[in-house]
Amino acid sequence: MSRILLHLRGIGLTFGGRPILEDAELAVAEGERVALVGRNGSGKSTLLKIAAGMIEADKGERWVQPGTTIRYLPQEPDLSAYENVRAYVEAGLGPTDDPHRCTYLLSELGLSGEERPATLSGGEIRRAAIARTLAPSPDILLLDEPTNHLDLPAIEWLEAELKSLRSAFVLISHDRRFLDALTNRTVWLDRGASRRLERGFAFFEAWRDEVLAKEEAEQVLLSKRIEAEEHWMRYGVTARRKRNMRRVDLLASLRSERKEHVGQQGGVRMASSAGDLSGKLVAEAKSVSKSFGDRTIISNLDLLVMRGDRLGIVGPNGAGKTTLIKLLTGELDPDSGAIRLGTNLQTVKLDQSRQSLDPTATLADVITDGRGSSVTVNGETKHVVSYMKDFLFPPEKARTPVSVLSGGERGRLILARELAKPSNLLILDEPTNDLDLETLDMLQEMLADYPGTILLVSHDRDFLDRVATSVLMAEGNGTWTEYAGGYSDMVNQRGQGVEARKVKAEPAKPSAAQRVETPQAQRKLSFKEKHALETLPAAMKKLEGEIATLEAKLADAALFTRDPKAFAQSASRLSAVREELAKSEEQWLELEMKREALEG
Repeated sequence: MSRILLHLRGIGLTFGGRPILEDAELAVAEGERVALVGRNGSGKSTLLKIAAGMIEADKGERWVQPGTTIRYLPQEPDLSAYENVRAYVEAGLGPTDDPHRCTYLLSELGLSGEERPATLSGGEIRRAAIARTLAPSPDILLLDEPTNHLDLPAIEWLEAELKSLRSAFVLISHDRRFLDALTNRTVWLDRGASRRLERGFAFFEAWRDEVLAKEEAEQVLLSKRIEAEEHWMRYGVTARRKRNMRRVDLLASLRSERKEHVGQQGGVRMASSAGDLSGKLVAEAKSVSKSFGDRTIISNLDLLVMRGDRLGIVGPNGAGKTTLIKLLTGELDPDSGAIRLGTNLQTVKLDQSRQSLDPTATLADVITDGRGSSVTVNGETKHVVSYMKDFLFPPEKARTPVSVLSGGERGRLILARELAKPSNLLILDEPTNDLDLETLDMLQEMLADYPGTILLVSHDRDFLDRVATSVLMAEGNGTWTEYAGGYSDMVNQRGQGVEARKVKAEPAKPSAAQRVETPQAQRKLSFKEKHALETLPAAMKKLEGEIATLEAKLADAALFTRDPKAFAQSASRLSAVREELAKSEEQWLELEMKREALEG
């Protein structure tokens, strides 16, 4: 039998008068890879911090095998006290650990080690924290959402790296594929207590459903027993009062058991507002190319999106996925080629960036856009409080400001707001961020019944497999290839997934188009930056129109002879407008890449 390295028993913790954990247990033995699962707010991250020794429980016992080394990966690492990334990573090493492993991990994760913490994006901060956590090769790894902010190459690299380690670990993640591949034990946090399955996450959901079905059956049986005892109390107790006090006590006990039972939290009830039927053609790209400066985003793309298609778009961060979406929806014009949009399109975008949420607004105002107290979904008008319940928000939260919501709650809030809008084209940009597995299930079911067209950008392989009917893959150098089926089908046809990132020994000085400053303290674009990002496409379109007008004017061969001054002015203006357009495109790209980096 494997030796126990870490054991938490009878853990209880209360925050603000509300019990988060009541009788939780977590045991980790040598070689065990434990999936820690549960609803948003069930206390998973809290239990992991208790295991790491960062929080002391109100009750219970924490025991660690003497000599055991433990490393914890937080959701929000803090690098501010370190000069550069290498110093941060090496600070996590023990006296006997090999510093060369830091160099290996940084290189594999696309970092040189010389980066300053103040200039790191969310994804780079996560990569640095992973390197620091893995470098010592500890006995136990405690990993809280390690795939957050990572693109597909980094996720697949991390999966392979964890498989190769001898360390035991406890893993919290919303990525089913990641959990399936790595875990051999499952601990389920539910209503303050824990249940353990001696198998990996791949077997969890069937087991969970069995547990809940058994619990429901037991409650039905309990109700029947209470009904029988109440019948006896009414008709049989009078004649034999003294001899049957035991049955009176039994009835009181049964009633108390039913009263104290805490039922499973209800599920999200999700439905989208279907818009009018779009045309059969949604979007067509013919020989489309788009570049910013010397950087080619899209080269000679031919693509046809028909009504009802579910197109997954994948590639490493910075490949141009957002630019491609903007082209396909008409927000950007291509440098060459043509984009043809279908008729009667009603587009709704779920970007899950949370930036569109006013932190001072209340939940009710966000859902209704501040217009009254009701919302209409598929022709049915509901009071906003009733609609909130479908997304697991209790009535008392209607006037709660957005600023106090958790990441998972903000994700559900965006779903509630956007799905109420009529649409026949859904743009899903990383929709799975911070959503628990049950909410993901409901989202997938809703998308399966959605009558319109879906464009999906995601790093979640399982979600892509369940939703996408074809995958558009960024092959590099502006080349995109469409593969039939989901992500796994794409890998089978292509022979590999998204290529892993590598870093050069000496990082080259970034070009203007690649330069993105993302201070660690900045978690969203400033108002000025956001305004520029929203208004630049229209400004660029106007400049392109002026260029076309000037070029047509200068194409008149007689203009120079007829009016040399007008010719010179037009030629000078054409040069200035072209330069202004180039600067605007470069500024838009910098802001767009900064937005992607801040959102991970």
